[in-house]
Amino acid sequence: MTRRLRALAAALALAATAFAATGCGGDAASADASTSGKVTLTIGDQAKSLQTLLNASGALDGTSYKVKWAEFEGAAPLFQALQAGAADTSYAADLPTLQAQSGGVPVKGVAALHNDGTAVGIVVQKNSAVKSVADLKGKKVVVSSAKGGIAEYLLANALQQAGLKYSDVTVQYLLPTDAQAAFTAGKIDAWATFGVYKAVAVQQGGRQIIDGTDGRVSGYGFIGASDKALADAGRKAAIKDFLLRLDKALTWSGTHQAAYAQAIEKASGAKAAVAALIVKQSYGELVPITPAVTKAVQSVADTMHGIKVLDPNVDVATSVDTSLYEG
Repeated sequence: MTRRLRALAAALALAATAFAATGCGGDAASADASTSGKVTLTIGDQAKSLQTLLNASGALDGTSYKVKWAEFEGAAPLFQALQAGAADTSYAADLPTLQAQSGGVPVKGVAALHNDGTAVGIVVQKNSAVKSVADLKGKKVVVSSAKGGIAEYLLANALQQAGLKYSDVTVQYLLPTDAQAAFTAGKIDAWATFGVYKAVAVQQGGRQIIDGTDGRVSGYGFIGASDKALADAGRKAAIKDFLLRLDKALTWSGTHQAAYAQAIEKASGAKAAVAALIVKQSYGELVPITPAVTKAVQSVADTMHGIKVLDPNVDVATSVDTSLYEG
C-alpha cells in the first residue's frame, strides 16, 4: 500500500480502536442518583459519526452524567462490544441491528434515525463495463462491512428489482477501510458500501450505479440500548436524556451544515468536498419507533431472511423499547 493510501486508510479508521474512550459532559452526578449513584454512559459509535456531531453541536454540554465513547469501524465490532458490556448503546442501520438481534445480542432499538437512502450505494470503477445492476450478473461484488450490513440489503433488493437472484453474483465481505484501499488501487470493480467510504470512492473517480433512494433501503437506522443498560435506572435515564440531546444535535446539523462539515474534516481527515457530501447524506432526524417504522424494517428483515442472510428472522415490533423517545 502506498503512503497516500495508508494515510487515507488511517483517516477513515480513526474510530477503529475498540473501547477508545474520551470524557464529555459535566460532572459525574447521576441523572437518578438515588438509585444508581454516579452514572457513566458509554455510547457506541461508528467512525466517530455521533461523537463528531455531538461535539460540534455542543449538545452534550452540561450533562448530569459522564459520557465515554466506544468507537468502531463498523457495526459488527460495535455490537460485539455491546454484548460484552463494553458499550451501553449502539448506532447502526436497520439490517446490522437486526443481524445483531438475530445473533442473540441483547439490544433493543430505542429510537430511529431517518434519511433518504443516499448514504448507501454500489460503486464501480470509472471505466467499468458495469453500467447497471443487471450488468452485475456473474460478477464479484465486495460488500462492506460484514454479512448482514445495510449495503448488502441494497445489493439484494436491487438485484431482485432487476430480475436477478442473489446467487447471480459472488459476494465477498471486506471491512470498509480494507475495501477502500483495494478499490482505490483498482483491485475491486463493484463495491456495495456506505457513508464516508462511498463518498470517498465517488470523489476519487468511482461511478455510482445505484443508491438506496426510491425505497431500495428503508432509510431507517437505530439507536439501540443493551438490556443491561435498560435495566439500570440511572443509565436508562441517561439514555433518555441522550436521545433528546441527539435530536437537538441533528436539528443543529441541518442549520449549520458548513460548521458540521468542518468538524467532519477535522475528525476524519476527509477533504472538504467529501465532508460536504457526508453532511448531505447523513441521517437528518431522530424519530420515534412507530408501527410504520417497524413495518418498514420488518420488510427488510423478511427479505434478508428469504435469502438466508438473516437467520433466524427477527420480529421487529417485539425487539424495540418505545418508552424512551416519543419525539
